[in-house]
Amino acid sequence: MPLLYPKVKPNPLQKANLCSRLFFWWLNPLFKIGHKRKLEANDMYSVLPEDRSQHLGEELQGYWDQEVLRAQQDAREPSLTKAIIKCYGKSYLVWGMLTFLEEGTRVVQPIFLGKMVSYVENYDPSDSAALHEAYGYAAGLSACVLVWAVLHHLYFYHMQRVGMRLRVAVCRMIYSKALRLSRSAMGKTSTGQVVNLLSNDVNQFDQVMMFLHYLWVGPLQVVAVTALLWMEIGMSCLAGMAVLIILLLLQSCFAMSFSSLRSKTTALTDKRIRTMSEVVTGIRTIKMNAWEKSFIDRITRLRRKEISKILRSSYLRGMNLASFFAVSKIMIFVTFVANELLDNLITGSQVFVVVMLFEALRFSSTLFFPMAVEKVSEAVVSIQRIKNFLLLDEISQCYPHLPSDGKMIVDVQVFTASWEKASETPTLQGLSFSVRPGELLAVVGPVGAGKSSLLCAVLGELPPSQGQVSVHGRIAYVSQQPWVFPGTVRSNILFGKKYEVDRYEKVIKACALEEDLWLLGAEAIIEIGDGGTPLSEGQKARISLARAVYQDADIYLLDDPLSAVDAGVSRHLFEQCVRQALKEKITILVTHQLQYLKDASQILMLKDGKMVERGTYSEFLKSRADIFSLFEKGNEQSEPSPVPGAPTVISESLVQSLQSPRPSLKDAAPEDQEMAAHQAPLFLGFFRQEHWSGLPFPSPMHIENIQVTLPLEDHLEGKVGFKTYKNYFTAGADWLVIIFLILVNIAAQVAYVLQDWWLAFWANLQSDLYSGALVKEDEAVVFVLNWYLGVYSGLTVSTVLFGITKSLLIFYILVNSSQTVHNKMLETILRAPVLFFHRNPIGRILNRFSKDIGHMDDLLPLTFQDFIQAFLLVVGVVGVMVAAVPWTAIPVIPLGIIFFFLRRYFLETSQDVKRLECTTRSPVFSHLASSLQGLWTIRAYKAEQKFQELFDAHQDLHSEAWFLLLTMSRWLAVYLDVICAIFVTLVAFGALILAETLTPGQVGLVLSLTLTLMGMFQWCVRQSAEVENMMISVERGIEYTDLEKEAPWELGYCPPPLWPPNGRISFFSVNLRYNSDSPLVLRNLEAFIYPRGKYGIVGRTGAGKSSLIAALFRLSEPEGDIYIDGILTTSIGLHDLRKKMSVALQEPVLFTGTMRENLDPFNEHTDNELWNALEEVQLKESIESLPAKMNTELAESGLNLSVGQKQLVCLARALLKKNQILIMDKATSYVDPRTDELIQKIICERFAQCTVLTIAHRLSTVISCEWIMVLDLGTDKECHRPYNLLRDKKSLFYKMVQQLGKAEAAVLTKREK
Repeated sequence: MPLLYPKVKPNPLQKANLCSRLFFWWLNPLFKIGHKRKLEANDMYSVLPEDRSQHLGEELQGYWDQEVLRAQQDAREPSLTKAIIKCYGKSYLVWGMLTFLEEGTRVVQPIFLGKMVSYVENYDPSDSAALHEAYGYAAGLSACVLVWAVLHHLYFYHMQRVGMRLRVAVCRMIYSKALRLSRSAMGKTSTGQVVNLLSNDVNQFDQVMMFLHYLWVGPLQVVAVTALLWMEIGMSCLAGMAVLIILLLLQSCFAMSFSSLRSKTTALTDKRIRTMSEVVTGIRTIKMNAWEKSFIDRITRLRRKEISKILRSSYLRGMNLASFFAVSKIMIFVTFVANELLDNLITGSQVFVVVMLFEALRFSSTLFFPMAVEKVSEAVVSIQRIKNFLLLDEISQCYPHLPSDGKMIVDVQVFTASWEKASETPTLQGLSFSVRPGELLAVVGPVGAGKSSLLCAVLGELPPSQGQVSVHGRIAYVSQQPWVFPGTVRSNILFGKKYEVDRYEKVIKACALEEDLWLLGAEAIIEIGDGGTPLSEGQKARISLARAVYQDADIYLLDDPLSAVDAGVSRHLFEQCVRQALKEKITILVTHQLQYLKDASQILMLKDGKMVERGTYSEFLKSRADIFSLFEKGNEQSEPSPVPGAPTVISESLVQSLQSPRPSLKDAAPEDQEMAAHQAPLFLGFFRQEHWSGLPFPSPMHIENIQVTLPLEDHLEGKVGFKTYKNYFTAGADWLVIIFLILVNIAAQVAYVLQDWWLAFWANLQSDLYSGALVKEDEAVVFVLNWYLGVYSGLTVSTVLFGITKSLLIFYILVNSSQTVHNKMLETILRAPVLFFHRNPIGRILNRFSKDIGHMDDLLPLTFQDFIQAFLLVVGVVGVMVAAVPWTAIPVIPLGIIFFFLRRYFLETSQDVKRLECTTRSPVFSHLASSLQGLWTIRAYKAEQKFQELFDAHQDLHSEAWFLLLTMSRWLAVYLDVICAIFVTLVAFGALILAETLTPGQVGLVLSLTLTLMGMFQWCVRQSAEVENMMISVERGIEYTDLEKEAPWELGYCPPPLWPPNGRISFFSVNLRYNSDSPLVLRNLEAFIYPRGKYGIVGRTGAGKSSLIAALFRLSEPEGDIYIDGILTTSIGLHDLRKKMSVALQEPVLFTGTMRENLDPFNEHTDNELWNALEEVQLKESIESLPAKMNTELAESGLNLSVGQKQLVCLARALLKKNQILIMDKATSYVDPRTDELIQKIICERFAQCTVLTIAHRLSTVISCEWIMVLDLGTDKECHRPYNLLRDKKSLFYKMVQQLGKAEAAVLTKREK
C-alpha cells in the first residue's frame, strides 16, 4: 500500500519487556515530549502490524463471507454476530480469565480485613503470635490490592484493544461494501446513513467489549459473596441479596427498553444527518431561495424528536447510576435490620466483613453488569443495522472485461434493462450496435432518453434483463456531472498512474487546460477542496476528461463532457481530444452538440430508451431528414472563447474567480520530477493537510503537499477553559437550577458518608453486646439500639432519594444543553456566508454534527455524572477517615499532591492526543463521502483497490491516535492504583501498630474506607480527565456557534409588498470580490436593465457572469450600488431581497423527499399549478409515467432522475415562484437543444411582463433575447439588440458568432432576423 505517512517512529510496544508492558513504561518518552511542547501527528507511534486496517478487515471479511455461504446453504439469514465470534471469540475468552482472577482478589480482601479487625477486638499486647498473624493478614491484603491494580488494567486494556480491532474491521467492511453497492441499493441507503454507521454505530463495539465479560463474572461473584456472607452471619444475608436480585431484574427491564429506544434514536439521527448533509451540499440554492428558516425548522423538529428519545434513555441511565450509588448501602441496611429482627449477635469485625463483601459486589454487579446488559442490547441494534447494510445488493460484474487480445470491441446485442425492477417500461429496450477501434459513436436524443443509462450498461452498472453486452478492453469513463476528489489537480489527472512529463503535457494541451493551470499557478500544488471548489464546472469537466485520456485505456465512454464549457473550448476539445488524442480508440460520445455529428463514424439516436435511428451522418441526411430537423433549429451553439492558437488576453478575473474563495497561493516549489515519477501520486494529494494543523509530513512527494489552500482545521490548545463549562451548563438550565443541583449533590454525599460513620458506632455497640459488656434486655440499651436504627434508616432513605434526584437532574440539564448547542450551531451555520462552506469540507461540518453532538448526547452526561459522584465520594470518604482517625491525614496529603501533579502531567499529553483523534477522524468521513459521490468513476477505472488502501491509511492514522488514547488512560490508572495500594499498605500496618489506641469500629471504618478508595480514587481522577477530553467536543460545538455571519435576514425597513413592480435593475460602479484579500471579479460595472426586458448575458469562462448574479443576491457583499425599482439592495434584509427573485442554477439541487416536496417545499401551490409548471419545462409526460406520479420518492440528491431532468425540476421550481425577476444561470446546460428552445419560447410568452436574465454558453439559447450583454474581465463591454451587434463587425458578440463556423453563424443570423 502507498505509504501515506511514512512513519519515523516504530511502536515501542513491539520491543517492550514484561514489566514495561504491565506498567505501560513504554509510553514515558511520549509523555516527556507532551510535557515540553504540543504534540503533532508525527509524534504518534505507528500502528502495530496486527492492528492495521487492511489485515483486520480482510480477516473479518473472510469469516463473514463463509457465514453468508453457510446461511445460503441452510436457507437462513446470515448472522454478523457469528462471524464476529468466530473471528475474535478465542482470544477474547482467554483475556476474560483475567477478570475472573481480578474479581477473585476483590472477594478475598474482606476476609483479611475481618481478621485484622478481630485482632483489634481481642487485643492482647502480650500475644506476639497473634500480632505476627495479623501482620501476615495485612501483607496479604496489600498483595491482593496490588495484584488487583495490575490485573484490572491489563484486562481493560486488552478488552478495549479487541473493541478497537473489531471496530476498525467493521469500518473497513462497510467501506468496501459501499464501493460495491449497486444502483438500486444506493437508493435504499444514503451518505448520511453510512456516515452514521461509521460514526455512531461502530462505537458500540468499543463500549460493549469492555463490559461483556461481566455478564458471567457478575453472577458468579454474587454466588461467591453469598456463600461467604452465609458463613459469617447466616440467614440474614439473604435479605441483602434479595435487594440485589430485584435491582438486577429491574435493570434488565431497563436494558430492553434501551434497545428499542436506541433503534428509534438511530433512525432519527440518520434522518437528521442526511438532511444536514443535503443542506451543506445545496447551501447555495437554499440561500438564494431564502429557505434557511424552513430548513432550520425541519432539522430542529427532527432534533426535538431525537432528543425526547435520548432524554428517556438518559433517565434510565440516570436510574442505573443512582442505583450504583446507593445499592450497597441499601443492601447493608436491609441485612443488618434482618439481623436485628432475627436477634443474632455479631462482632464488630463481622460488621465490617459484611460491609466490605457488599462493597466488593458494587462495581462488578451493580455498575458493570447493568452496563453490559445495556451495551449488549444497543450493540445488537447496531449489528443488525450494519448487517442490513452489508446484505444490500452488490453490482454484479455481468460480463468480464476480457483481456484485450488485440481484438478490442464493444458489442451490444438486443439489450433490454431497467433500473427499477418494478417499473413496466424498461429504461433501455432492444438496443443493438457495435463499435470497433478508431470509431466514434455519437449518441443523441432528448432529455431522459436513456443516453447515460446506455453508458452505464456498457460499464456493467445496469444489469440486462435480456440481451448481452460484450466489452473487450479497458474502459475510461467521464461522467456527466464531473467528479473530482479532494487533492491536487495533478493527482486528479494521474489517478494513480505514473507521472510522465511528455504524456502529461500532451493530455493537458488536448484538454485545453494549459491556460487554466497557468492561471491557477503550479497545478501540482493547487488544492481541490470538497466538491471541487475553487474550480468552475467547465474546469471540473476538463479535468475529468484529462483523467480519462491520461489512463490510456482502449474504450472511452464520454457522457456529455462538452456541455459545461463554452463554444471555443468545446470545439478545441472535440478536435484535439476526441478526434486526435482518441482517434485509434473506441469512443462512445453522448452529446447535445449537433454540429459535431458529421465527424462521427456512426450516430445512434435514442428516444424513451428505444433506438429511433442508427447510421452515418450522410445516411441520416438522406433518409430521415425530418427527425434531423427536430434538432436543426437548435443547432447547438455555445459561446466561444478565443480561437485556440490566437494570442489571448488572459482575464485577471478568471485568475481570481478560480481562486476566489481561497487565500492566494504561495510560489510553487520547483518540481522534482525524478521523485514524482517513482511515486504513485494519487494518494498524496488526497491527504489534505487541512486536517493537520500544518504538520510537515515527511513525504517523498513533498511538492504536492507543501502549499495548502484549504485552511487548516484548527484545534485549540491547552486546557478547556472555564468559560466552555459555564456556557455548556447555562445552555441547559438557569443558575437557580444549577445551584439547586449542587446542593442536592452535597446533601446526597453527606447522607452517604454519615452512614459509614454511624455504622462504626453501631459496630462498637455490637462488639460490646457480643462480648457481654452490655446486655440486650437492658432498657437503656434497647433505647440506644432503636435510636441507632432509626437514624440509620433515615440516612439510608435520604441517600436513595437524593441519589435519584441528582442523577435525573444532571441528565436533564446536560441533554438540554446539548440540544441548545445543536440549535445554536445549526442557526449559525445557516447564517454563515457561502464562503464558509467553500472553505470547510462537508466531512468536517458533518463530523461536528454527528460525532461531537453524539458525544454530547450520550457519553458526556454519563461521564460527568460519574465524575461528580466519584469526586464527592472521595472527598466524603477522606473527610470521614481523617475525622475518625486523625493520623490518616499524614499519608493522605502527599497522596493528594502526587495525584494532582500526575493528572496535570497526564492531561498535557492526553488532550493533544484527544484533539488529534478528533481531527484524524474527519478524513475518514470526507473520504467516504467523496468516494460515494464518484462511485461509478472509481469502478469504471477499477480503482477500488487504491481507494480501499487510502481508506485503510486514514483508518490507521485514526487508530494511532485512538490506541495512544487508550493506553495513556491505562498508564495513568495503573500508576494511581499502585500509589493507592501503597497507601492501603501504610494504613493497614499503621492500624496494627497503633492497635491499642483504637476501637474496633475505627479500625474497621478506616480500613474499609481505604479499600473503597482503592478503585474510586483513580476512577475519579480518570473520569475528570475523561470529562476534560469529552469537553473538547463541546468546545468544537461552541466554536461553531460563533462564526462570522452574513447581513441580517430582515431589517427594520421592509420593501412594499408589491415590490418590485417593474423589475428595473441598475448597477452603479459595482465592484465585487469574494474574499477580503482576493482580486476583484466585477470591476466598476455600470449596467442598466430595462423593466420587463429579456436579457441574454454572455462572455467567456470567468468573465464574471455568475458573479453578477452573486452580487445581485448579495452572496458576497458588493461595493457600489445596485438598485431594483428604486430601492437600494443593501438597504433591505437578505430574505426580503432574495425572495423577490426567482433563480435556476447550473448545478441542480434536489432534496430527499417526494417530487411534490421538491417542487413546492412549503405547500404554497395547488396540484394544478405544479402540473402546469412541469408541462412548461417539458417534464409532465415523464413524471406522469412514474408509478406514484408526483408522490414518487426521490433518492438521495435525486439519483433516480437524469441530470437534465434534475435541471428541469429546478427550473420548474423557479417558475412557480412567479416573481417579477427571473434569473437563469446556465439552467439548461444539460438539456437537449430542442427542449431548450421550447423552454425559452414558453418563458418569453409566460414571463412577457417580467424581467428575465439568461446566462448561457449556447448562443442559440440567448439569440432570441431582446438584449445581449457581453461581459469581459468583470465589466460590461457591450449591451445592445442582437441584430445591431451582429451587424457591427467590430463587436465581441459578432466575433463569438463567427468563431462557431460559417454554417452555424448563418443559422444564428437568420434566426435573429
